[in-house]
Amino acid sequence: MARLIDGKAVSKQIKDELKETVADWKTKGIEIGLAVIQVGKDPASSVYVGNKKKACEYVGIRSESYELPEETTQEELLQLIERLNQDDGIHGILVQLPVPAHIDEDTIIRAISPKKDVDGFHPQSVGALSIGQPGFVSCTPAGIIQLLKRNDIEIEGKECVVIGRSNIVGKPMALLLLRENGTVTVAHSKTRNLREVCKRADILVVAVGRPRMIDASYVKEGAVVIDVGIHRNENNKLCGDVDFESVEPVASAITPVPGGVGPMTIAMLMYNCVEAVELSKA
Repeated sequence: MARLIDGKAVSKQIKDELKETVADWKTKGIEIGLAVIQVGKDPASSVYVGNKKKACEYVGIRSESYELPEETTQEELLQLIERLNQDDGIHGILVQLPVPAHIDEDTIIRAISPKKDVDGFHPQSVGALSIGQPGFVSCTPAGIIQLLKRNDIEIEGKECVVIGRSNIVGKPMALLLLRENGTVTVAHSKTRNLREVCKRADILVVAVGRPRMIDASYVKEGAVVIDVGIHRNENNKLCGDVDFESVEPVASAITPVPGGVGPMTIAMLMYNCVEAVELSKA
């Protein structure tokens, strides 16, 4: 029976550590500020934004919220980002994705100063990660590394398979596992013999975007399984990309959904906000 990797517990541990650092900065007269921009009223985005605000409050980071109407133009959004780029009291800027269809996501990501890119999506942040330079790392993959390390799961020398090649999870995940000396394969929708590829993995990270697609037939006995997906099943219950009931008896450790990777994403966002203070001093 697999050990449950508890993301809630690890994220609380990280936030408690950050709380102390944030308090230290306050004694030096610096209050860390995060600006969160949401365009439109996407319900899932509203939940995420609410969770980010709660985490800021817990850690002691000041959050400024900009809830803009759906019809906000790209130009108006760019003007707001530029104003926040120039504001010394704001250390991190986050635009909640997705944005409405009339706004170009890539243009918005590039408009955020790389020194305030706490989501780790700016091409400069991604480039720094790919060549091993310091910079912001996308929060979900960074959180997964912390989950593994803080659960004493060795990455070095392990066969790691990442299913999914998105810019937000799959690609940075592969780079971070490489940085930790894992042997990494990135699999995706065009991979031949996906089952066989996955069955090689000592650590299997599933970011495929399809509910309960990965069952026990994809998983090697004793593998560590990290489930990045989050969906609602036919009974409106939350589930992941992994068929938990099928995989749990085969794996040595597994993340639940909810309560696995999700809380870590927000903890690492808080971590990046604290890192941003160091960058602002550079």
